[in-house]
Amino acid sequence: MAASRTAMKRTIGMRHCGGGLMERGGAPWGRHCRVPSRQQRNPFASRSVAGSGPQRHPIHRFSSSILVPKAVPSVSERMQEVKEEGRCALIPFIVAGDPDMKTTPKALQLLSDGGADVIELGVPYSDPLADGPTIQAAATRALEKRVTLDDVLKMLAEVSPGLKSPVVLFTYFNPILKKGIDQFCKEAKAAGASGLLVPDLPLEETPPIREGCEAHGLELVMLVTPTTPKERMGTIANASQGFVYLVSLAGVTGTRATVADNVQELLSDLQSSTDKSVAVGFGVSGSEQAKLIKSWGAEGVIVGSALVKQLGESGSPEQGLESMGALLKELREAL
Repeated sequence: MAASRTAMKRTIGMRHCGGGLMERGGAPWGRHCRVPSRQQRNPFASRSVAGSGPQRHPIHRFSSSILVPKAVPSVSERMQEVKEEGRCALIPFIVAGDPDMKTTPKALQLLSDGGADVIELGVPYSDPLADGPTIQAAATRALEKRVTLDDVLKMLAEVSPGLKSPVVLFTYFNPILKKGIDQFCKEAKAAGASGLLVPDLPLEETPPIREGCEAHGLELVMLVTPTTPKERMGTIANASQGFVYLVSLAGVTGTRATVADNVQELLSDLQSSTDKSVAVGFGVSGSEQAKLIKSWGAEGVIVGSALVKQLGESGSPEQGLESMGALLKELREAL
């Protein structure tokens, strides 16, 4: 009960407004983020070859016959690459365990090979206050198959060595609280996650989890919503790592026929407060909307419900992968 009351207190700051996220006011928190060390970014940098004794040279100077896995860049490094190339990042979202745990690794590999710059992987949760019917249904299907956080981390550890895209775990706070913040961050990083997004944790409540992320080399992505006061946007952007997530509407996730009229203004206001990449999500359902958001100057577009629907509601896992792949290709070409 004590843990439950603590979790309830932590969710008060990010209010539920007819479904979805509404930013509250509050004292700004200006703590700067520590850049991961070279060893955290590239764990192969000083590793010795078994049986060869201490090495004086970096691993890339060894015999050309030795193949070393290329380290996946951090989220911020990937977003900077995309910006320098003059592109708009494609950031797809799927729910782990939907339609099943055998399909999720295949979906992650398909997203990575299909041009995803960053991948958001949702941990199924029973009370996803920010998510609409499509993602709620996907989480319910996964939970009905008894998918747990430990299952998700184990699966990610198996598939992540083959991915070219950094993975951001998207999870609500209660599963983190249950496992313990430091232990969660340690296991998430060991499994291959590069970043973390906790939608029900307001800025003022982030210091403990930020410390865990910094200790284990994870980047903490923060959300800005349409109800965030302009002066507060800069504070959140300063605290965010990887990129800043701009929620395009005051509601829940889900496909929409059009992008909200005020998104362009919100994007401009946010970009005037930070030089970090800004990615727009919630309600983006197809290539035309993605093109529009790109034309407004967004550095990234996040697509969730449309891909989740194709993957989980296409009749069979094989059909789901095919349908998701087709939509991903359209989105990639649009950006």
